Amino acid sequence: MDLRTIATVFAALFLAELGDKTQLAVMSFTASGSPALSVVLGASLALVASTVAAVVVGQALLRVVDPAWLQLGAAFVFVIVGVLVALEAVGELRGPG
Repeated sequence: MDLRTIATVFAALFLAELGDKTQLAVMSFTASGSPALSVVLGASLALVASTVAAVVVGQALLRVVDPAWLQLGAAFVFVIVGVLVALEAVGELRGPG
């Protein structure tokens, strides 16, 4: 087990998840009166399950695709998402009409 990798992944994902739609959904469930422990357990299980799926798919992809191509593909997806978010923000700055 590599503690440096664990710390790096934790820090990156913790910062990336701050204020995202998952946290908003969790806040909504809690604010609607759902028991806090049940919300924490449900949200935690969902995040663990999606992470396990991502690791399994990532390992499978490494068997058939060169890691450099996977990194390039991931970078491309992040750039596209960033451009779309920026365009949305520009549209909101311009206001209606």
